[in-house]
Amino acid sequence: MSRALPKYNKRRVVVIGAAAALALTGAVVVNSALAGESSKGGATNAQTLAAGPGTITCPDVASQLPAVPATAKAEVDRNLALLQTQINEANTRLQNTVGQGGPNFVQNAILGPLEGKRESTIDRIAISIGRKGTKPQGLNALAACTLNAGGAANNGGAAAPANGNAGNKGNAGNNGNAGNKGNAGNNGNAGNAGNANGVGTIACPDVASQLPAVPATAKAEVDRNLALLQTQINEANTRLQNTVGQGGPNFVQNAILGPLQGKRESTIDRIAISIGRKGTKPQGLNALAACTLNK
Repeated sequence: MSRALPKYNKRRVVVIGAAAALALTGAVVVNSALAGESSKGGATNAQTLAAGPGTITCPDVASQLPAVPATAKAEVDRNLALLQTQINEANTRLQNTVGQGGPNFVQNAILGPLEGKRESTIDRIAISIGRKGTKPQGLNALAACTLNAGGAANNGGAAAPANGNAGNKGNAGNNGNAGNKGNAGNNGNAGNAGNANGVGTIACPDVASQLPAVPATAKAEVDRNLALLQTQINEANTRLQNTVGQGGPNFVQNAILGPLQGKRESTIDRIAISIGRKGTKPQGLNALAACTLNK
């Protein structure tokens, strides 16, 4: 008995040691697997975080221009640079508003106002060239930009169709308008009847009453643009009705009043230029561009 006992104890030690080794090995395997999964998950998270809301791209304007008269070059270059500034600002806003608004936030609050600003800037470029050369036509088709969804969900979900307009961001002198299309202020709109659903109406300063004498040769063009100002207000009021309850606290300003102001500014610019061709160009009319919401 005294000799058998030590052998038994030895065997027991061996068995226990083997079991402990197996348990340790299992723990290592499990931990390794968990580490691997964690690592995988970490990589996935990293990719998700790295994937941003995408970038905004717009058609290249500079490459679509005809020969620019020497006397217009400085003004054209300045407006091309402004177009690029506008794109940069829109991309910054895209980054800073991730998760805000509803499914149409990006279109309504970023792409829409950007298009307005670009349209006004492109108008100025065409007018500058036209003063001493042939005014280019159809450039406003280049105003609309798109969201290249290279990242996660669009701010609040609005995926704007990617359009492959890759020409913009690299255009040194292209898109850069700091704030055109959002101008408001037009044919006195105080008279847009109160909305039945209580959202209020959009009212803008009257432009017609602030104009100087209009040369006979400019009257048709001026009248056409004054009518367009009223059309813009009517469209904004319709949109106001159709979007009740959408977006955050700044939805109306960002998605309706801002874009309206840009459109109005562009239209008011055309009115002033028309009068200035045969008379004295009125100054300061763009102060009439901004509209307000009357509740």
